[in-house]
Amino acid sequence: MSLTLCLTRQARYLTVKSVFRTAVTTRHVSYSALRVKQDRLMVDIHHTCQWGTGQRWGEAETETGMSRLALSDTDKQARDWFRDTTTSLGCTVKVDEMGNQFAVRPGKKEGLPTCAGSHLDTQPAGGRYDGILGVTAAVEMLRVLHEEKVETEYPVGVINWTSEEGARFPIMMVSSGVWAGEVPLERAHNLASVMKGDNATMLSELKRIGYLGDMACSHEAMPIAAHFELHIEQGTRLEGKQQKVGIVTGAQAFRWFTCTVKGRDCHAGTTTLHTRSDALLAAAKMIVAAREIAHRAGALASTGIIEAKPGSTNTVPGEVSFTLDIRAMKDSQVLETEKVMKEEFSKIAQGEHPEYLSSLTKAAHPDKCSVHWRQDADNPAIHFHDDCIQCVTDAAENLFGSEATKLTQKLVSGAGHDSVYTNKHAPTSMIFVVSRDGISHNPREYTSPEDCAIGAQVLMSAVLNYDKLRAERGA
Repeated sequence: MSLTLCLTRQARYLTVKSVFRTAVTTRHVSYSALRVKQDRLMVDIHHTCQWGTGQRWGEAETETGMSRLALSDTDKQARDWFRDTTTSLGCTVKVDEMGNQFAVRPGKKEGLPTCAGSHLDTQPAGGRYDGILGVTAAVEMLRVLHEEKVETEYPVGVINWTSEEGARFPIMMVSSGVWAGEVPLERAHNLASVMKGDNATMLSELKRIGYLGDMACSHEAMPIAAHFELHIEQGTRLEGKQQKVGIVTGAQAFRWFTCTVKGRDCHAGTTTLHTRSDALLAAAKMIVAAREIAHRAGALASTGIIEAKPGSTNTVPGEVSFTLDIRAMKDSQVLETEKVMKEEFSKIAQGEHPEYLSSLTKAAHPDKCSVHWRQDADNPAIHFHDDCIQCVTDAAENLFGSEATKLTQKLVSGAGHDSVYTNKHAPTSMIFVVSRDGISHNPREYTSPEDCAIGAQVLMSAVLNYDKLRAERGA
């Protein structure tokens, strides 16, 4: 069903190219009547994408991906835009020692801000909507409140979390993790870039681009009342059912590891296949085994980075490291999958051949290899706060009216997001909108302008619903 048809049937639906204007005072303006501007939102999205423009995939001007790595020069430019724009909209902007930016707009009463947050950094070959939509939609909320001269009951805020992707510095959601007390500050600051030829650390880059803030990175130093996050789904559950909004109730569990396999360097031309301790071949078997083990357990397993040493064409690698990402809906599934993988990887390192591996990989390893696991991240499955989930549900109902049940569904996030960490110290929920073909972490990532505006509308309404709820409770 098109949004235009929805508007015809239900007067409360989003007007995609206009903003509700009413001759009322700021004290009596109805939160439910406020509307985002689709055109303005899309201008912000594409304007910020001039910094770190990536691979072109289509002919239109905006049909490019993004490559804006955390704490890069282009990330600084996007951060500067965020600071300048939110300041012009009446916010005070604070920066903590991880570079997280907190833009807070005052309310009638003093108190903690009800926040909308996401991230502006991208994957090396990412798209224009992952994280970027969440931040620009939250800025659009500020634009509406400023334009309509709305005075909320309590402060509201927008957060740009640093290095959510974990692409350049290899811990995902690292800065919200420090804020939550789950990632030690020293460890985060000392993270080294995994990009070739890049010797930077998070601390050195925070200093270089001028975003090493004076404020402690802590939920105690910068507490918030609640956190709402708009994000593209990065899957096909909404699109497959022709729905518009995912009401996110939680996130699945995941663990990250770096596995290091050690064998023996040897000459590629003089060492026979049956006398090698080929670390790369063993690692390849482990990666194939991980996929099969995860499939049998109803889990997911992925490898995104492989490094072979010494890195010579005519030398069989004696040491290989690879990343391993294990995910599942339940903590117990992740733990059991990890347990089986460790057992099977050890067998592979010792030259055994699991039955589910192809006979083509049966090369012997008489001298054997060893495998070492290092855990890089541990995020248990979570459930978001019922009050926030209800605020999102009510926002969708206000937008879609009687069609809300048809156009929405409750979802568990398959990906990790900064909201996973905010949920530990503040009521939290998320909103998903359609990703075309489920494509993400890819230049072709795409969400239509209409769906971006729908998400922004639900985000703004959810934040304002929570503000109203706080006023009713006197909290």
